[in-house]
Amino acid sequence: MKKYLILSLAIGCFLQAQAQHHKVTVYVSARGTDHRLSKTETLDLSAKGQTVETEVAIFVDPNKKFQTLIGIGGALTDAAAETFYKLPADKQKEFLTAYYDTDKGIGYTWGRTNMQSCDFSSDMYSYVQPGDKDLKTFDISHDKKYRIPFIKAVDAVTGGKLKLFISPWSPPAFMKTNNDVLHGGKLLPEYDQSWATFFTKYIKAYEKEGIKIFGLTVQNEPMATQKWESCIFTATEERDFVKNYLGPTLQKAGLADKKLMVWDHNRDLVYDRASTILEDPAAAKYVWGVGYHWYETWTGAGMAFENTRRVAEAFPGKHLVFTEGCAESFNMDRVNEWSLGEKYGYSMINDLNIGTVAWTDWNVLLDEKGGPNHVGNYCFSPIIADTRNGSLIYTSEYYYIGHLSKYIRPGAKRIAVSASRDKLLTTAFQNPDGKIAVVVMNSGDAAIPYSLLIKGQGAAITALPHSIATLVID
Repeated sequence: MKKYLILSLAIGCFLQAQAQHHKVTVYVSARGTDHRLSKTETLDLSAKGQTVETEVAIFVDPNKKFQTLIGIGGALTDAAAETFYKLPADKQKEFLTAYYDTDKGIGYTWGRTNMQSCDFSSDMYSYVQPGDKDLKTFDISHDKKYRIPFIKAVDAVTGGKLKLFISPWSPPAFMKTNNDVLHGGKLLPEYDQSWATFFTKYIKAYEKEGIKIFGLTVQNEPMATQKWESCIFTATEERDFVKNYLGPTLQKAGLADKKLMVWDHNRDLVYDRASTILEDPAAAKYVWGVGYHWYETWTGAGMAFENTRRVAEAFPGKHLVFTEGCAESFNMDRVNEWSLGEKYGYSMINDLNIGTVAWTDWNVLLDEKGGPNHVGNYCFSPIIADTRNGSLIYTSEYYYIGHLSKYIRPGAKRIAVSASRDKLLTTAFQNPDGKIAVVVMNSGDAAIPYSLLIKGQGAAITALPHSIATLVID
């Protein structure tokens, strides 16, 4: 009798589970509508048979899991900090909420900041005096006016969960072959150790201020000679600097837990850089990941996703991180262009599907000129502050990023998803709370009806023209 009772209870539980319908909540942002991260409908998943070839469908398989997301966010530069403090107090609060609040905003938890000045600084500056090889004059007082308070304000909204990595644009001028922080040049060999030690001093100084540093990159854009702060490292030079100086110096300083990333430049040359460094075990042991940007599009090459895919395939033990991207050539007449956001969606979905574990926008905030920037290299940011009247302008970039950052949380695991038509671009993750977030992007001019299918259950949905949607399955 007892085993029949147990069997009866088991059958009852099974039937009850089969009777339950999972809910799908749909959030949409779409061109030509008022939808901006808007909840548009709630659907029931119900039993669905075999899909036919004429049907458009997105297939989700939660049983196949891939990389774990660390975070999504943007760069906390001098420019962003200076612009933030030009805003009235209520707009400062609005900005912090919009980006970093998980309920009222889009839940950023990831960030990047510049070590010494970069193009998005109002001026050029260094933490040491000229000629100070021993770094006795090292001082981060410059950053205490705007950037450090700004980063701490951001971290407070995240509840202390901000993961921040640092990147240098150039060593001090006296350490370089061209005696100039601008226009490329290289690190002089006699300053290899000084420059490696510089990183440890910076990290410890920031952590003394209460700002935890997650990781670092060796050099921003090491193959670009720019009119702004820049420094050239070939692949072998970066490998040897990591192997002989930076890696050992971080270890000796008790900073071996900081995640060291190489390259930090475009996808076009990423495989050559990664293979040169990571095929050397003495260098590779210090390297946690490979950072990359999207500016290969300057050369007309398009977004070279296959190059980063090769890195993921060849070096599965290392982590891919998108470390910078933005829309260039700022113009206030373009702030309402929907295509700005579509580029973000296109990159983010493809990058995540390749195996990227963290995704970093460039400046989180800029002013009505696309700056401040001391060399006139003005760009867009997802939120623009018009400092003339104290208002905030939300571009489509903000909403496209938000469809991923708000609903795909740190610790989420990417799961298998595929679309039966290439007009729909999609990625999917299962969050730590068990909920599944499926992101679907339609950059075409026509609406596309499709079926969302997950293990024998489905729901009918329509992807609006020029839209991005997040489908949250409980």
